[in-house]
Amino acid sequence: MRFLHTADWQLGMGRRFLDRERQGQFDAARRDVLGTLGRLAVSEGCEAIVVSGDVFETNAESARTVRQAMEKLRGLPLKVFLLPGNHDPLNAASIWDSERFGEACPENVVVLRGGEPVAVRPGFEMVGAPWRSKRPTSDLLGDLLTSLEPAPPGVVRVAVGHGAVDALAPQADPVSVIRLAAVRAALAAGKVHYVALGDRHSTTEVAPRVWYSGAPEPTAFVETDPGNVLVVEIDESDPARPPVVTSHRVATWRFASVEWELRGASDVERLSEHLAALPDKERTIVKLRLGGMLSMTDKAAYEAVRRSAEDLFAAVVDSSRSRLEVRPDDGDFSALGLSGFAARAVEDLRETAAGSDLDAARRASDALALLVALTGRAS
Repeated sequence: MRFLHTADWQLGMGRRFLDRERQGQFDAARRDVLGTLGRLAVSEGCEAIVVSGDVFETNAESARTVRQAMEKLRGLPLKVFLLPGNHDPLNAASIWDSERFGEACPENVVVLRGGEPVAVRPGFEMVGAPWRSKRPTSDLLGDLLTSLEPAPPGVVRVAVGHGAVDALAPQADPVSVIRLAAVRAALAAGKVHYVALGDRHSTTEVAPRVWYSGAPEPTAFVETDPGNVLVVEIDESDPARPPVVTSHRVATWRFASVEWELRGASDVERLSEHLAALPDKERTIVKLRLGGMLSMTDKAAYEAVRRSAEDLFAAVVDSSRSRLEVRPDDGDFSALGLSGFAARAVEDLRETAAGSDLDAARRASDALALLVALTGRAS
């Protein structure tokens, strides 16, 4: 038997560096990927789709967001199991109990609300550990697995959880972290045969029969392998055997980190060529981590490259670890033909830019760079 494992849709997610138009495109991609994974599940012969938490970005998502998502799932010839996660917990303000969700939810969609196994069909069960608050007071998945009896003979059971695993995230909340030892014990006891996890947006095998699917569309630069869903095949004649897990890439967006050292005009040109070669620019968010030192003239050339990139890419953001310095040299100002007050002002700014007061030096360098850029445009 086969099923599709996905997680962390986070429908309604906003990214502060996207303008209104690009945010709309980002939202549309996160909806459209639901249709993609539905078609994939059907073509791969899956019997169910399981979403391991964080279906929505918050419990306050609009009726439109809910309705559009449920419409993507309506009519699929299989059941779709949704687990409340830390972004959309099953609490007093839960989206899952709202009128807008109740009206939009199709019959083939099932919310995993408690610790009782739910039949996909005879011989195949799902059981989930939903979040009921933003701050759990225990290992929710561990509590579920402890309470379960071994699966009856001839029954394949999949456990669905959400959160950080201690083996991968030792810095996580020690109270609510998922303890891998408890998961392994439940697998060994035949209580469950596969553990479908969410929360980690990168596709990750935690242990045999324990996987994070990752998010179907990327959400941040720190993710190492997002944009996938998993098709999981379990041998019903021997469900204790490791399943066959196949990753399928479904993402259409990309977060690209570009690290570059700039020392002169040739480096700026190579950066321009590198950015020009990146594909799917309208669906790519670029983070620039720059180092080095440029003259004012070369800095102006870089700013032109930057402006062009901002028009082409979904967004261009700066890394907090960028360390690009600008220092004026004689060549920056020799052709400007300045005299009198203007020439004296430039000399004062150059002295400040070369001084030990870093904030003042940065402001002076920015002023000089603006002068060079404006003069270049005027000429």
